Amino acid sequence: MPKKRKSRGRRKGSKGKVPRVQCSMCGQLIPRDKAKKVTVTRYLVPKDLAKELKDQGAYVGMQQVVKYYCVNCAVFHGIVKIRPEEERKLPAPITKK
Repeated sequence: MPKKRKSRGRRKGSKGKVPRVQCSMCGQLIPRDKAKKVTVTRYLVPKDLAKELKDQGAYVGMQQVVKYYCVNCAVFHGIVKIRPEEERKLPAPITKK
């Protein structure tokens, strides 16, 4: 059978089993290395109130929320775009820092 992707859609390498996480949308259990991870920073107070407090010089606390999505939900909600078949085969470009 030909392989569609070199990594088989995972980021695990040769680690063996990885823990499972629950999708934030549908609740499906998926391997953590296959899930699409999204980190969102949110204010602890409403956005308009946070802006007023910042203008007055007060500290406004923020919280980082980590969400995991299965591939189906990530594609459906636009978190991940479907690439053309030719682009899937090419390795990602290396960026210099």
